Order: sequence, then structure tokens, then C-alpha cells
Amino acid sequence: MNTYEEYGEEQLSDYIIQLGIQDSCQDAFLKSAASLEAATDENLRVLAAIEQGEVLMLRGMLRHTFAFRESDSRGWLPLHRAASQPVLEVLQTVLRLAAQGLSLEERTAVGGETPLTLAVKAGLVQNVKSLLQHGASPHSTNSRNESPLLLAVKAGSCEMTSLLVAHSAWVDQVCRKKRTAMHEAAKLADVDVLMLLLRNGGRVNQRDELGVTPLAVAAEHGHYHVAEILLNCGSRVNSQACNGESVLLDAAGSGSIACIQLLLDNGADPNLHSLTGHLPIHKAAHAGHYEALKMLIPLSTKKAIKEAGQSPVHSAAEGGQCRCLKLLLAWGFDVNYRMNTRNSENYRDMRRSALYFAVSNGDVDCTKILLAAGAKTDLDPLCCLLVAVRSGRYEIVKLLLAAKADVNRCFTVVSDTVFPTALQYCLKDEVMMRLLLNNGYEVESCFHCHHDNAFDAPNEADRKIPFCEFMSLCCIMHLSGRVVRTLLDYVSHVHICSKLRLLLERQREWPDICDILYGPRSLRHLCRLELRRRLTLKRLNNPEIMNSHVFPPRLKSFLLYQELDLYSQDPERTI
Repeated sequence: MNTYEEYGEEQLSDYIIQLGIQDSCQDAFLKSAASLEAATDENLRVLAAIEQGEVLMLRGMLRHTFAFRESDSRGWLPLHRAASQPVLEVLQTVLRLAAQGLSLEERTAVGGETPLTLAVKAGLVQNVKSLLQHGASPHSTNSRNESPLLLAVKAGSCEMTSLLVAHSAWVDQVCRKKRTAMHEAAKLADVDVLMLLLRNGGRVNQRDELGVTPLAVAAEHGHYHVAEILLNCGSRVNSQACNGESVLLDAAGSGSIACIQLLLDNGADPNLHSLTGHLPIHKAAHAGHYEALKMLIPLSTKKAIKEAGQSPVHSAAEGGQCRCLKLLLAWGFDVNYRMNTRNSENYRDMRRSALYFAVSNGDVDCTKILLAAGAKTDLDPLCCLLVAVRSGRYEIVKLLLAAKADVNRCFTVVSDTVFPTALQYCLKDEVMMRLLLNNGYEVESCFHCHHDNAFDAPNEADRKIPFCEFMSLCCIMHLSGRVVRTLLDYVSHVHICSKLRLLLERQREWPDICDILYGPRSLRHLCRLELRRRLTLKRLNNPEIMNSHVFPPRLKSFLLYQELDLYSQDPERTI
């Protein structure tokens, strides 16, 4: 076993220095053990000198040229390290080897960065200047095809941009996404850089891979002064991206009134719609830009909105923008306008109405506004009430029921049942279930089946699923006792089929259910059912009738099952 005593004093000193170098390099540069094993002692000394800014030590290592050609596990040469650190003399020392064949265009294994792109990314102006003076190409790009000029503009450095342009950097060189330095200058609203690029041949109508021009980028970010410069230099005000979105639509999304007005003054068409059917008015409504919407409403034609296939009311409802929704309705937009089939097919549920957007978002305020304006609840393939029930939105369910939503609507696409669909979505939620039952749900249909009467058995083609079979599903059969017990509060005498009976006999609610089924029902209960039958659901749901002097408060409460309205008894429930 070796000990320190086996080393001479000079050897021990060298050994300690080497250990120090290895430790410092390992943390800063050499992340993997493999790179440590591959590096020579000379390379480690070079890396340590670069990291610590030891110019004299670095100069002493210049005779070991091979050490400057060794890369680490990420493909970084000492030159890459020198280019991305702030001590200029360190970089200049390494650059002395350029005359001996050291390439300035070597790329790192990760990211494909050149020394110049690394210096630009680090914002080191003097390093950039030194690299250019030693012959580094201003056109060499990284793996994302980003040029030094593009990176300089992204960094917001007018000085670096000017240096690169002075060394003949291509102003319109594109990256992988086909964006140019002009796009980046427009995005950052850097007027000085933009003017520098324009003076050196920057093209104002250059499109990226999405068909977006620098003007569209400026409009999207609401940069008025940049947009003004680009328009004065000939940028096309009505250019559209590959998805059909116009420059004005981008400006509407930013909400910049100044930008929108500038574009309109220069001839922007407010009735150019995108491939998805969106106009600038839709964008403003969805984003909630009230003032922009006020500006665009009188400029948007009915013909253009009809061709778009959807109303801005849809957009405001989808974005949950109450103020914009009120503004559009005040201007006379149809609250019941239905999206055309093309736009509806963009949604899996084939929604058509603005109310559906509000309900599916769980937006109580927008739902109230739309219902108050006369929104119909049954314009969509999947009715709004079922969506609200399935989502557990108690307040919205109450609003829809008050607006005469059909509680007995059947949605047969998923499962064609004998009983109305809504019950399927609230078997575990007694609060929601009673909201439906209190508002006229056809409970009797849950007890209609053919199991005890072979003559009533339907044809296989016309067969619907009865409640007893539905509740026999293994995932919900444990709920059958509680559900049936709740349903019995809303019927008089019903017959329990043999299939349902077998299921219920295994439930803990069975004794209570037996008492109700085979014992006399109270006169109070039977009277309520008969009164409700004679009054009809239409009258019961009419506030004017039920609030009239004909129905005293106690009688009204009795008829409307208010003692069984669990939600009203616990208003703190989640909406």
C-alpha cells in the first residue's frame, strides 16, 4: 500500500497541485466520471486556469497544444470555456493558438454551440469582438440553426448586434423555425436594434414557418412603435399566417387599442377570418379586452360573422368574460346563435351554444347572464343540464332548472335507458339527486321493466336498459339500496321487480325499503304527489304562479319538497 512517505518533496507538491486542479475542474466542468478519466493532466491544468482566470498559468500551457484540442463529455473544448467566461485576456491567450490551426468553428456535442454563439449568449461583448477579429464566422449557427446575430437580438444587445452586422452577419439568416432577427427585434420592441437591422437590409415581410411576419409579432405583443415603423417600411397590414390569423387578429389578442387603431388606419380588414373561423372580434371577446371589443363591434359585419360560423358571444362565454358578454348582448347579438357544424366538430362533445361553454366551464356568472338574456338550455347534442349534473355544479343545475331545462332529457349515445339520463350522473351524490327529483324527475320510469312480465319484453332491436339492470353493474350495485330509498320519497306505490329485489336484499337499506313498500304511505305524502300531478310540472316551475297569493309559504314549501332540498340547507357546498 502506497503512503505519502514514498513520495519525494517535489513529487508530493506536484501531486497535491494535481489533486487541487482535478477537484476544481470536476465541480465546474467535468460532470461525469468518464470525462475525468479521459482528460489528460495538461488538459485539466488548462481548464483550471481558464476557470480561475490564471492568465500566466494558461500562457505556460500554450506549448501543450494537444491539451487545447481535448473535449469533455459534452464536447466542450477549452476554447468554448474561454469564450463563455468574462476575463478577456483568458480568451485572447487561447486564441493565440488560432494561428497554429485551432478551429474557431468547433461545435459542442450538446446544443452544437460555437465559441461565438456561447459568447453572445453570455452577453460578453468584448469576447464577441475578439472572436470576430480572429476570424470567427458570424454565420455559423448552433443545432437550432440560431445565428450569432439572432442570439444577440434575443439578448437585447444593440452593441453585439452592431458588431455582428459590421462583420457582415446576414440580417435575414433564419433559424430552424424560419424566424429572423427582425422577428426577435419586433418581439422585444427594441427600436434601436430594429432600425439597425432595417438599415442593413432587414426584410419587413419575411415569414417564419407559421407564416408570421415581424408586424404580426409586434401586433401580438402590442408594440405600437415597432408596428408603426414596420408599416412605414412597407409591411403588409393584411398578411395572414398559415392558420389564417391576420395581423389585426393578433393585435386584438394583445388588447392594445393604439395598435388596433394604427392597423385600422393603415387599412387592416376587421373581417378577415382564420381557418378556425375566428375574427378579431372573437379574439378580443375571448381575451376579455373590453375597449378593443367596443372598437371592433361596429366594424365587424354580420356576413363575416355568419361565414366565421360562430358568434363572439361564444368566444366571450368560452373565455369567461362577463363584461364582454354583457356588451355583446347589449349590442343585440343573438344569445342562442348556434355554431356551424365545421366549428362544432372541433369539440369532442359537438357543442353548439354559448350557454354550453359557460356550463362546461362551471362559470356561474356567465351562465346567469346568458339565461337572463333568454338562452335556451337544449340546443346541444348533450344538453347543458346533464353537463352540469355530471360535473357536480349545484348552483348551475339550480339555474338551469329554474330556466325550465328538461330534467327528463335522455341522452342515448352512451346508454339508452328506460329512465332519464341525469340520474346516472349523480348516483353517489344525494344532494344532486334530490335537486333533480324535487324538480320533476320521472321517478316512476325507474321501476318500469319486463322481468316479471314476459309479454312486455321488447324486441332486441328496440330494447332499452331498465333501471334494475343498470344498477346491477358491479361498479354501482353497492349504491342501489341508498338510491332506491331516496327514490321512494317521490312515488306512492311501486312494484319492485324480482331482479331489483335480489339486488336490494343484500343492501343494509332493505328493511327500511320493505317498510315503505309493504306498509301504508302517509296521507300527507300521497296528497303532495296528487297535488303535484294535478298542478303539472309546468306550473310548479313557474315562479309567478308559485309566488302568488294562491300558495301560502308553507304550502309552497310543501309542494316544492323544500324540506328535502339538501343543497339549500347547506349553501356552503362547492359550486
